[in-house]
Amino acid sequence: MSVKSLADEILKRTVNSGRFIVAIAGPPGAGKSTLSETLAEAITQAGEKAAVLPMDGFHMDNAVLEEKGLLARKGAPETFDVRSFLATLAAVRADDGEVLVPVFDRSRELAIASARIIAPETRIVLAEGNYLLLDEAPWNGLDGAFDYSIFIDPGLEVLERRLLQRWYDHGYDEDAARSKAYGNDIPNARRVVDSRRPADVVIRDF
Repeated sequence: MSVKSLADEILKRTVNSGRFIVAIAGPPGAGKSTLSETLAEAITQAGEKAAVLPMDGFHMDNAVLEEKGLLARKGAPETFDVRSFLATLAAVRADDGEVLVPVFDRSRELAIASARIIAPETRIVLAEGNYLLLDEAPWNGLDGAFDYSIFIDPGLEVLERRLLQRWYDHGYDEDAARSKAYGNDIPNARRVVDSRRPADVVIRDF
């Protein structure tokens, strides 16, 4: 589906509704962030207000991950503050005032608190992240939290290429990039694809 057709479908579903929350899920490297921002822009251009709620803002801090022995697994489902994400999503759903949400700064590898505003007049919220449809506790606590869900699945071969390139772009050599990708990213990608709840629509690439 094109961005326009996705935007049209969301706008059609929001007729006569209040706060409308969309999940944009998929494995790492699938293109979730790009789709979310592009879709928010398309919805805004159509005359509606939209905002992106990134799951990555709920990464545990490196110091916490080190204490838990999880630093090498950063980005895996167990390295996120799921309770805070659930509470934030509930506040967004309640729509009783502005909600300040954290955003992950990839250049510094840390989450910035209260870095984005979801205003009361923003009717459509696009939540994006790897594990929004993961059918494992505690992530399955999100079941029923979304009004519409999109899952991006470009296939493992494409993901492997993108995830390796991501580490090359960060200056890692061949061995280090492969260690990063195959030691953490790609197992996470398989987990997302193999253990997900159903989505309203599945797209193969973006």
